[in-house]
Amino acid sequence: MAAVKDAVLERAVDLAREVAVEIAEEPEHVGEYLGAVREAERLVSHRFACTARGYRGWAWTVTVARVPRGRTATVCEAELLPGEDAILARTWVPWSERLRPGDIGPGDVLPFRPDDPRLEPGFTPTGDPAVDEVAIDELALARVRVLSPQGRDEAAERWYRGSRGPTAPGAVASSAACMTCGFLVPLQGSLGTLFGVCANEWSPDDGKVVSLDHGCGAHSETDVDPAPTEWPAPDPLLDENAVEVVAVEPSRAGDAPPADASTGEPGGDAPTAEGPATEVSVAEATVAEATAAEVPAADEPAPEPQAEQPVAEEPATELPVTELPVTEEPASEQAADGPSDDAERTPDGP
Repeated sequence: MAAVKDAVLERAVDLAREVAVEIAEEPEHVGEYLGAVREAERLVSHRFACTARGYRGWAWTVTVARVPRGRTATVCEAELLPGEDAILARTWVPWSERLRPGDIGPGDVLPFRPDDPRLEPGFTPTGDPAVDEVAIDELALARVRVLSPQGRDEAAERWYRGSRGPTAPGAVASSAACMTCGFLVPLQGSLGTLFGVCANEWSPDDGKVVSLDHGCGAHSETDVDPAPTEWPAPDPLLDENAVEVVAVEPSRAGDAPPADASTGEPGGDAPTAEGPATEVSVAEATVAEATAAEVPAADEPAPEPQAEQPVAEEPATELPVTELPVTEEPASEQAADGPSDDAERTPDGP
């Protein structure tokens, strides 16, 4: 229900201005009259513009009231209130929430936070020297509080996403990662699997925690690629001591072996078209000459090769030994064997 118009209270503008001037630091800080606002029955607020520096949009507000059937206005309260376009301060935020990295300067001390979620209670000595020595000296747990899993996760996320992670411009332009650099000092614990400390004075990250896949131009193994030269390329070097192994295919049946230059006979033990060569004695050569005289005519079919028969069943023809093709045989063996019986055999027998 809208408030009823009250003529007595609405005419109390001069009274409201006097009160506003009294509460203002300077009389000139009270500006023009902005109007009256009916708050309730027999309750009206008069508003005056504030001209004080830094209070744009603010208004001096003086509220007056009267008793029922009364003809005199009485001041209830007076204060400086912001308007719709007033400049207001930000909502108050606790220091623990509004603190930002870099706000702590030399000599500044943060208040103690007993409920910091980034920390958890550390090691409490048990009184056992064996247990306490391992925990304090080897595990470095002689602290009241240590990092909690949440604190480690937040630190790892902040370091990895920061300016010393793999996405930094210097890391993207680098040719090698920090994990292969000799100036990297790994951290201990779970954070050491992903981070280390740079110890290169020429690096922009000297003394800073860097990720293993970070990088910079001061890498210990960085080298300049050789520039192309205008000199002609040298001749290739041939290693004459190297032996090249070549696979040789076996000779075919129709290929004749190379002939010996001195005797004209097939050289070596290579197979011929008629079969593998065998050594024959003087008696066998004589039988071969006698058999060759009985070669059939060209119009008659060639007889099939017969198996070698004993020399005793085949009569031999006496021929001079000098005309027989004799294989080379050492003189010592001929002297030891003596003259062949087949060579002295005649058609009439011995």
